Amino acid sequence: MRRTVTGRVRRRSPITTMINTVGNNTESMSDISRRILTFLLFFAAVAFPCVVIYQAAASYQLLPQSLPMLIDPSTFNANVTNNFASLATEEASLERVLKEAAMDDGTVILTTLNEAWAAPDSIFDLFLESFRIGDHTRRLLNHLVIIALDGKAYTRCLAVHTHCFALTTEGLDFSKEAYFMTPDYLKMMWRRIDFLRSILEMGYNFIFTDTDIMWFRDPFPRFYSDADFQIACDNFWGNSYDLNNRPNGGFNYVKSNNRTIEFYKFWYSSRETHPGYHDQDVLNMIKHDPHIAEIGLTMRFLNTAYFGGLCEPSKNLNQVCTMHANCCYGLDSKLHDLRIMLEDWRKYMSLPILFKKLSFSSWRVPQKCSLASLRHSSSPKDVHNEGAK
Repeated sequence: MRRTVTGRVRRRSPITTMINTVGNNTESMSDISRRILTFLLFFAAVAFPCVVIYQAAASYQLLPQSLPMLIDPSTFNANVTNNFASLATEEASLERVLKEAAMDDGTVILTTLNEAWAAPDSIFDLFLESFRIGDHTRRLLNHLVIIALDGKAYTRCLAVHTHCFALTTEGLDFSKEAYFMTPDYLKMMWRRIDFLRSILEMGYNFIFTDTDIMWFRDPFPRFYSDADFQIACDNFWGNSYDLNNRPNGGFNYVKSNNRTIEFYKFWYSSRETHPGYHDQDVLNMIKHDPHIAEIGLTMRFLNTAYFGGLCEPSKNLNQVCTMHANCCYGLDSKLHDLRIMLEDWRKYMSLPILFKKLSFSSWRVPQKCSLASLRHSSSPKDVHNEGAK
Protein backbone atom coordinates (compact mmCIF):
# COMPACT_ATOMS: atom_id res chain seq x y z
CA MET A 1 0.00 0.00 0.00
CA ARG A 2 2.78 2.44 0.74
CA ARG A 3 4.18 1.99 -2.75
CA THR A 4 0.69 2.62 -4.26
CA VAL A 5 0.11 5.82 -2.31
CA THR A 6 3.57 7.06 -3.19
CA GLY A 7 2.92 6.34 -6.82
CA ARG A 8 -0.25 8.34 -6.79
CA VAL A 9 1.44 11.31 -5.25
CA ARG A 10 4.06 11.26 -8.02
CA ARG A 11 1.36 11.17 -10.66
CA ARG A 12 -0.44 14.29 -9.41
CA SER A 13 0.05 17.36 -11.58
CA PRO A 14 2.07 20.24 -10.15
CA ILE A 15 -0.97 22.53 -10.33
CA THR A 16 -3.16 20.16 -8.32
CA THR A 17 -0.48 19.75 -5.72
CA MET A 18 -0.01 23.50 -5.44
CA ILE A 19 -3.81 24.14 -5.04
CA ASN A 20 -4.10 21.52 -2.34
CA THR A 21 -1.09 22.86 -0.59
CA VAL A 22 -2.39 26.41 -0.68
CA GLY A 23 -5.76 25.39 0.50
CA ASN A 24 -4.46 23.29 3.35
CA ASN A 25 -1.52 25.33 4.53
CA THR A 26 -0.75 28.91 3.44
CA GLU A 27 2.30 29.03 5.71
CA SER A 28 3.88 26.13 3.76
CA MET A 29 3.46 28.10 0.53
CA SER A 30 5.24 31.08 2.00
CA ASP A 31 8.08 28.86 3.14
CA ILE A 32 8.42 27.31 -0.34
CA SER A 33 8.49 30.75 -1.96
CA ARG A 34 11.33 31.82 0.28
CA ARG A 35 13.26 28.69 -0.53
CA ILE A 36 12.73 29.17 -4.28
CA LEU A 37 13.86 32.79 -4.07
CA THR A 38 16.94 31.81 -2.06
CA PHE A 39 17.80 29.14 -4.60
CA LEU A 40 17.45 31.55 -7.51
CA LEU A 41 19.69 34.14 -5.83
CA PHE A 42 22.32 31.48 -5.07
CA PHE A 43 22.19 30.23 -8.67
CA ALA A 44 22.64 33.75 -10.04
CA ALA A 45 25.57 34.42 -7.71
CA VAL A 46 27.39 31.30 -8.92
CA ALA A 47 26.43 31.36 -12.58
CA PHE A 48 27.23 35.00 -13.40
CA PRO A 49 30.99 34.84 -12.60
CA CYS A 50 31.25 31.55 -14.47
CA VAL A 51 29.75 33.16 -17.58
CA VAL A 52 32.19 36.10 -17.35
CA ILE A 53 35.20 33.78 -16.98
CA TYR A 54 34.02 31.64 -19.86
CA GLN A 55 33.62 34.66 -22.15
CA ALA A 56 37.08 35.95 -21.22
CA ALA A 57 38.67 32.57 -21.88
CA ALA A 58 36.90 32.30 -25.22
CA SER A 59 38.07 35.78 -26.22
CA TYR A 60 41.67 34.95 -25.27
CA GLN A 61 41.62 31.76 -27.33
CA LEU A 62 40.31 33.64 -30.35
CA LEU A 63 42.72 36.58 -30.01
CA PRO A 64 45.52 35.32 -32.30
CA GLN A 65 43.04 34.71 -35.16
CA SER A 66 41.30 38.05 -34.76
CA LEU A 67 44.44 40.09 -33.99
CA PRO A 68 45.41 41.05 -37.55
CA MET A 69 41.88 42.30 -38.15
CA LEU A 70 41.72 44.47 -35.05
CA ILE A 71 45.22 45.67 -34.15
CA ASP A 72 47.24 48.58 -35.46
CA PRO A 73 50.37 47.45 -37.42
CA SER A 74 52.69 49.55 -35.26
CA THR A 75 51.36 47.80 -32.14
CA PHE A 76 51.91 44.44 -33.77
CA ASN A 77 55.51 45.34 -34.64
CA ALA A 78 56.06 46.42 -31.05
CA ASN A 79 54.83 43.01 -29.87
CA VAL A 80 57.24 41.31 -32.26
CA THR A 81 60.10 43.39 -30.86
CA ASN A 82 59.12 42.50 -27.30
CA ASN A 83 59.03 38.82 -28.23
CA PHE A 84 62.50 39.12 -29.74
CA ALA A 85 63.83 40.83 -26.66
CA SER A 86 62.37 38.18 -24.39
CA LEU A 87 63.73 35.34 -26.52
CA ALA A 88 67.17 36.91 -26.82
CA THR A 89 67.38 37.41 -23.07
CA GLU A 90 66.58 33.74 -22.50
CA GLU A 91 69.00 32.56 -25.17
CA ALA A 92 71.98 34.67 -24.15
CA SER A 93 71.96 36.43 -20.82
CA LEU A 94 74.51 39.18 -20.49
CA GLU A 95 76.22 37.60 -17.49
CA ARG A 96 76.74 34.29 -19.30
CA VAL A 97 78.06 35.93 -22.46
CA LEU A 98 80.51 38.14 -20.54
CA LYS A 99 81.73 35.26 -18.42
CA GLU A 100 82.42 33.10 -21.46
CA ALA A 101 84.25 35.90 -23.28
CA ALA A 102 86.26 37.39 -20.41
CA MET A 103 90.03 37.19 -20.14
CA ASP A 104 91.63 35.90 -16.94
CA ASP A 105 91.55 39.40 -15.42
CA GLY A 106 87.88 39.92 -16.26
CA THR A 107 88.42 42.08 -19.36
CA VAL A 108 86.13 41.89 -22.39
CA ILE A 109 86.19 43.64 -25.77
CA LEU A 110 82.85 45.19 -26.67
CA THR A 111 81.36 46.66 -29.82
CA THR A 112 77.83 47.60 -30.83
CA LEU A 113 76.19 46.56 -34.09
CA ASN A 114 72.98 47.45 -35.88
CA GLU A 115 71.35 46.19 -39.07
CA ALA A 116 72.84 48.96 -41.22
CA TRP A 117 76.41 47.89 -40.44
CA ALA A 118 75.76 44.15 -40.08
CA ALA A 119 74.92 43.35 -43.71
CA PRO A 120 77.33 41.01 -45.54
CA ASP A 121 80.34 42.83 -47.07
CA SER A 122 79.66 45.83 -44.89
CA ILE A 123 81.45 47.41 -41.89
CA PHE A 124 81.05 44.37 -39.63
CA ASP A 125 82.83 42.00 -42.01
CA LEU A 126 85.74 44.41 -42.44
CA PHE A 127 85.97 44.76 -38.66
CA LEU A 128 86.24 40.99 -38.13
CA GLU A 129 88.66 40.65 -41.04
CA SER A 130 91.06 43.13 -39.41
CA PHE A 131 91.36 40.85 -36.38
CA ARG A 132 92.12 37.88 -38.63
CA ILE A 133 94.88 39.58 -40.63
CA GLY A 134 96.31 41.68 -37.81
CA ASP A 135 99.55 41.02 -35.96
CA HIS A 136 98.62 38.68 -33.06
CA THR A 137 95.03 39.91 -33.00
CA ARG A 138 93.12 36.80 -34.13
CA ARG A 139 93.10 35.37 -30.58
CA LEU A 140 91.39 38.53 -29.33
CA LEU A 141 88.23 37.48 -31.20
CA ASN A 142 87.74 34.95 -28.38
CA HIS A 143 87.14 37.89 -26.04
CA LEU A 144 85.01 40.03 -28.35
CA VAL A 145 81.34 40.49 -27.45
CA ILE A 146 79.01 41.88 -30.10
CA ILE A 147 76.18 43.97 -28.64
CA ALA A 148 73.38 43.73 -31.21
CA LEU A 149 70.95 46.66 -31.20
CA ASP A 150 68.24 44.97 -33.28
CA GLY A 151 67.01 41.55 -34.35
CA LYS A 152 68.75 41.34 -37.73
CA ALA A 153 72.09 42.38 -36.25
CA TYR A 154 71.68 39.70 -33.56
CA THR A 155 70.88 37.03 -36.14
CA ARG A 156 73.86 38.05 -38.26
CA CYS A 157 76.15 37.97 -35.23
CA LEU A 158 75.05 34.46 -34.29
CA ALA A 159 75.86 33.32 -37.83
CA VAL A 160 79.50 34.49 -37.79
CA HIS A 161 80.62 34.98 -34.20
CA THR A 162 80.59 33.20 -30.84
CA HIS A 163 79.73 35.86 -28.27
CA CYS A 164 76.57 37.82 -29.07
CA PHE A 165 74.15 39.72 -26.85
CA ALA A 166 70.87 41.39 -27.83
CA LEU A 167 70.37 44.84 -26.34
CA THR A 168 66.98 46.34 -27.12
CA THR A 169 65.50 49.61 -25.95
CA GLU A 170 61.73 49.85 -25.69
CA GLY A 171 60.25 52.34 -28.14
CA LEU A 172 63.52 52.89 -30.06
CA ASP A 173 64.63 51.44 -33.39
CA PHE A 174 68.42 51.40 -33.86
CA SER A 175 68.39 49.17 -36.93
CA LYS A 176 68.95 51.89 -39.55
CA GLU A 177 71.97 54.07 -40.23
CA ALA A 178 72.01 56.78 -37.57
CA TYR A 179 73.09 60.08 -39.10
CA PHE A 180 75.46 62.18 -37.06
CA MET A 181 73.77 64.48 -34.50
CA THR A 182 70.23 63.40 -35.41
CA PRO A 183 67.91 62.43 -32.51
CA ASP A 184 68.38 58.70 -33.23
CA TYR A 185 72.15 59.12 -33.22
CA LEU A 186 72.09 60.87 -29.84
CA LYS A 187 69.81 58.25 -28.31
CA MET A 188 72.08 55.48 -29.56
CA MET A 189 75.21 57.12 -28.14
CA TRP A 190 73.69 57.78 -24.74
CA ARG A 191 72.18 54.30 -24.55
CA ARG A 192 75.70 53.00 -25.09
CA ILE A 193 77.15 55.04 -22.21
CA ASP A 194 74.48 53.80 -19.82
CA PHE A 195 75.04 50.20 -20.91
CA LEU A 196 78.81 50.44 -20.42
CA ARG A 197 78.20 51.69 -16.89
CA SER A 198 76.26 48.49 -16.20
CA ILE A 199 79.19 46.41 -17.46
CA LEU A 200 81.48 48.12 -14.94
CA GLU A 201 78.96 47.51 -12.16
CA MET A 202 79.03 43.80 -13.02
CA GLY A 203 82.78 43.81 -12.30
CA TYR A 204 84.15 43.58 -15.85
CA ASN A 205 86.91 45.72 -17.35
CA PHE A 206 86.34 46.50 -21.00
CA ILE A 207 87.78 47.82 -24.20
CA PHE A 208 85.00 49.48 -26.11
CA THR A 209 85.63 49.76 -29.84
CA ASP A 210 83.48 51.15 -32.61
CA THR A 211 82.92 48.67 -35.42
CA ASP A 212 84.56 51.02 -37.94
CA ILE A 213 87.91 50.62 -36.14
CA MET A 214 90.39 48.22 -37.71
CA TRP A 215 92.50 46.18 -35.27
CA PHE A 216 96.03 45.64 -36.60
CA ARG A 217 98.00 44.91 -33.41
CA ASP A 218 97.35 43.85 -29.83
CA PRO A 219 96.74 47.16 -28.04
CA PHE A 220 97.38 45.98 -24.48
CA PRO A 221 101.15 46.68 -24.49
CA ARG A 222 100.34 50.31 -25.35
CA PHE A 223 97.88 50.88 -22.51
CA TYR A 224 98.85 52.78 -19.36
CA SER A 225 98.91 50.56 -16.27
CA ASP A 226 98.00 53.39 -13.86
CA ALA A 227 94.92 54.69 -15.71
CA ASP A 228 91.32 54.01 -14.71
CA PHE A 229 89.99 55.43 -17.95
CA GLN A 230 91.98 55.83 -21.15
CA ILE A 231 90.59 56.94 -24.46
CA ALA A 232 91.63 57.43 -28.09
CA CYS A 233 91.78 60.88 -29.63
CA ASP A 234 90.75 62.73 -32.75
CA ASN A 235 93.68 65.02 -32.02
CA PHE A 236 96.56 64.21 -29.67
CA TRP A 237 98.87 67.01 -28.50
CA GLY A 238 101.77 64.88 -27.25
CA ASN A 239 100.98 64.52 -23.52
CA SER A 240 98.71 61.68 -22.39
CA TYR A 241 97.62 63.68 -19.30
CA ASP A 242 96.77 66.84 -21.24
CA LEU A 243 93.05 67.53 -20.91
CA ASN A 244 93.22 69.63 -24.07
CA ASN A 245 93.54 66.45 -26.14
CA ARG A 246 90.33 65.87 -28.10
CA PRO A 247 89.03 62.41 -27.12
CA ASN A 248 87.02 60.11 -29.36
CA GLY A 249 84.49 57.90 -27.57
CA GLY A 250 84.81 55.18 -30.20
CA PHE A 251 87.76 53.51 -28.43
CA ASN A 252 88.48 53.34 -24.74
CA TYR A 253 89.88 50.98 -22.13
CA VAL A 254 88.18 51.17 -18.73
CA LYS A 255 88.87 49.28 -15.51
CA SER A 256 86.00 48.33 -13.23
CA ASN A 257 86.20 50.14 -9.90
CA ASN A 258 84.19 52.63 -7.85
CA ARG A 259 85.87 55.57 -9.58
CA THR A 260 84.95 54.53 -13.11
CA ILE A 261 81.41 53.55 -12.12
CA GLU A 262 80.85 56.96 -10.56
CA PHE A 263 82.45 58.62 -13.59
CA TYR A 264 80.10 56.89 -16.04
CA LYS A 265 77.11 57.85 -13.90
CA PHE A 266 78.32 61.46 -13.93
CA TRP A 267 78.96 61.36 -17.67
CA TYR A 268 75.49 59.96 -18.39
CA SER A 269 73.70 62.39 -16.10
CA SER A 270 75.55 65.31 -17.75
CA ARG A 271 73.46 64.81 -20.89
CA GLU A 272 70.71 66.65 -19.02
CA THR A 273 73.05 69.53 -18.19
CA HIS A 274 74.11 69.73 -21.85
CA PRO A 275 71.02 68.73 -23.84
CA GLY A 276 71.39 68.13 -27.55
CA TYR A 277 75.08 67.18 -27.40
CA HIS A 278 76.44 63.70 -27.98
CA ASP A 279 78.57 61.78 -25.49
CA GLN A 280 81.90 62.82 -27.00
CA ASP A 281 81.12 66.54 -26.85
CA VAL A 282 79.83 66.21 -23.30
CA LEU A 283 83.04 64.40 -22.30
CA ASN A 284 85.01 67.34 -23.65
CA MET A 285 82.91 69.62 -21.46
CA ILE A 286 83.11 67.63 -18.22
CA LYS A 287 86.74 66.49 -18.39
CA HIS A 288 87.73 69.74 -16.64
CA ASP A 289 84.97 69.45 -14.02
CA PRO A 290 86.21 69.41 -10.39
CA HIS A 291 84.00 66.40 -9.74
CA ILE A 292 86.40 64.25 -11.79
CA ALA A 293 89.19 65.08 -9.35
CA GLU A 294 86.86 64.50 -6.41
CA ILE A 295 86.12 61.03 -7.72
CA GLY A 296 89.87 60.39 -7.92
CA LEU A 297 89.67 59.14 -11.51
CA THR A 298 92.92 58.78 -13.44
CA MET A 299 92.21 59.71 -17.06
CA ARG A 300 94.78 59.39 -19.84
CA PHE A 301 94.65 59.95 -23.58
CA LEU A 302 95.99 57.46 -26.12
CA ASN A 303 98.63 58.52 -28.65
CA THR A 304 97.43 58.62 -32.26
CA ALA A 305 100.79 57.14 -33.28
CA TYR A 306 99.38 53.83 -31.98
CA PHE A 307 95.62 54.50 -31.96
CA GLY A 308 95.12 56.50 -35.12
CA GLY A 309 92.24 57.47 -37.33
CA LEU A 310 91.35 59.43 -40.40
CA CYS A 311 91.30 62.62 -38.32
CA GLU A 312 94.96 62.06 -37.44
CA PRO A 313 96.37 58.88 -39.09
CA SER A 314 99.09 56.75 -37.53
CA LYS A 315 102.07 57.41 -39.74
CA ASN A 316 104.18 54.34 -38.96
CA LEU A 317 102.74 50.93 -39.86
CA ASN A 318 105.37 49.34 -37.61
CA GLN A 319 103.68 50.90 -34.59
CA VAL A 320 99.98 51.21 -35.38
CA CYS A 321 97.54 49.18 -33.26
CA THR A 322 94.18 50.48 -34.46
CA MET A 323 92.85 52.80 -37.16
CA HIS A 324 89.47 54.47 -36.92
CA ALA A 325 87.28 55.71 -39.79
CA ASN A 326 86.53 58.87 -37.81
CA CYS A 327 86.14 62.31 -39.39
CA CYS A 328 84.10 60.52 -42.03
CA TYR A 329 80.40 60.76 -42.82
CA GLY A 330 78.30 58.25 -44.71
CA LEU A 331 78.44 54.47 -44.90
CA ASP A 332 79.68 54.35 -48.50
CA SER A 333 82.60 56.67 -47.76
CA LYS A 334 83.59 54.62 -44.73
CA LEU A 335 83.44 51.35 -46.64
CA HIS A 336 85.57 52.74 -49.47
CA ASP A 337 88.36 54.01 -47.23
CA LEU A 338 88.30 51.04 -44.84
CA ARG A 339 88.76 48.61 -47.74
CA ILE A 340 91.78 50.59 -48.94
CA MET A 341 93.10 50.58 -45.37
CA LEU A 342 92.92 46.77 -45.24
CA GLU A 343 94.63 46.52 -48.64
CA ASP A 344 97.46 48.71 -47.39
CA TRP A 345 97.86 46.53 -44.31
CA ARG A 346 97.92 43.30 -46.35
CA LYS A 347 100.66 44.73 -48.55
CA TYR A 348 102.64 45.71 -45.48
CA MET A 349 102.23 42.27 -43.87
CA SER A 350 103.40 40.55 -47.07
CA LEU A 351 106.79 42.28 -46.86
CA PRO A 352 109.80 40.38 -45.46
CA ILE A 353 110.59 41.30 -41.85
CA LEU A 354 113.67 43.35 -42.82
CA PHE A 355 111.69 45.35 -45.37
CA LYS A 356 108.94 45.97 -42.83
CA LYS A 357 111.41 47.54 -40.43
CA LEU A 358 112.90 49.68 -43.18
CA SER A 359 109.55 50.44 -44.74
CA PHE A 360 108.37 54.00 -44.98
CA SER A 361 105.03 52.91 -46.43
CA SER A 362 101.97 54.64 -45.11
CA TRP A 363 98.23 54.78 -45.67
CA ARG A 364 96.55 55.82 -48.89
CA VAL A 365 93.64 57.14 -46.90
CA PRO A 366 91.71 59.31 -46.39
CA GLN A 367 90.22 59.47 -49.87
CA LYS A 368 86.42 59.66 -49.88
CA CYS A 369 86.71 60.58 -46.22
CA SER A 370 88.80 63.59 -47.21
CA LEU A 371 89.30 65.92 -44.27
CA ALA A 372 88.83 68.91 -46.57
CA SER A 373 85.24 67.88 -47.19
CA LEU A 374 84.26 67.78 -43.52
CA ARG A 375 82.17 70.42 -41.83
CA HIS A 376 83.07 70.06 -38.18
CA SER A 377 81.07 71.66 -35.39
CA SER A 378 80.41 70.90 -31.75
CA SER A 379 77.08 72.76 -31.68
CA PRO A 380 73.91 70.68 -31.52
CA LYS A 381 72.18 73.34 -33.62
CA ASP A 382 74.20 72.41 -36.70
CA VAL A 383 72.68 69.69 -38.82
CA HIS A 384 75.00 66.97 -40.13
CA ASN A 385 73.27 64.99 -42.82
CA GLU A 386 76.30 63.53 -44.55
CA GLY A 387 75.95 60.18 -42.77
CA ALA A 388 76.88 58.25 -39.67
CA LYS A 389 80.03 59.29 -37.91
